Amino acid sequence: MHRYRITIEYDGGPFVGWQRQINGPSVQQAIEDAIHAFSGETVTLFGAGRTDAGVHALGQVAHFDLERYFPAHKVHGAVNAHLRDLPIVLRDVEAVDENFHARFSARERTYLYRILNRPARPALDKGRVWWVPQPLDAAAMHAAAQTLTGKHDFTTFRAKFCQAKSPVKTLDTLDIARRGEEIVVSVQARSFLHHQVRNLVGTLKLVGEGKWTAQDITAALAACDRAAGGPTAPAAGLYLVEVRY
Repeated sequence: MHRYRITIEYDGGPFVGWQRQINGPSVQQAIEDAIHAFSGETVTLFGAGRTDAGVHALGQVAHFDLERYFPAHKVHGAVNAHLRDLPIVLRDVEAVDENFHARFSARERTYLYRILNRPARPALDKGRVWWVPQPLDAAAMHAAAQTLTGKHDFTTFRAKFCQAKSPVKTLDTLDIARRGEEIVVSVQARSFLHHQVRNLVGTLKLVGEGKWTAQDITAALAACDRAAGGPTAPAAGLYLVEVRY
């Protein structure tokens, strides 16, 4: 068998998420079908992480195995040709040994969340940002976010249906900064709970509005209760940016 590592960019809007599902088109299915179309082989794609419906990726990583050998550049061109009508593209394809696993070999994942913070709704970025028309204090959000870095029980910020064995995770960085009309949230960790980033952003928005303080964030974290946290931010603003190995 020959293993290939692929780096993928996609718009999550038209899909039910990364994972193949029976209720609609998925990114995984689209790429698996494209691989089959050029190689004639049925493959299973293993991703570095599962993104929800509407979540985008700039650098999702996955791997798959083929019985027949193809040069990486041939795989790259052929798969992209079969994906040309979809908002999915392989940025890179690399032949790797069988010890590589897109999920289990990953050492760090970086997510980006974009908030468009202006009175006017988005035209070009509709479906790619969270539009918040009321002013937000990005500096206050960043200061409050620092109480969440490090190793914690993140039960307050995990989805109720999260399947992770433990709610304990370590956030390496959680940075928030204003860039013109956008507030950009960047978060890095080895792994994340289901909806963890979106729940963190939705809660920190309350700080930006002046409704919560950093002390409220600390209390919510300590409560270990999803009901103690803020709302879940929309999927449209979230991007899987990079996976490091």
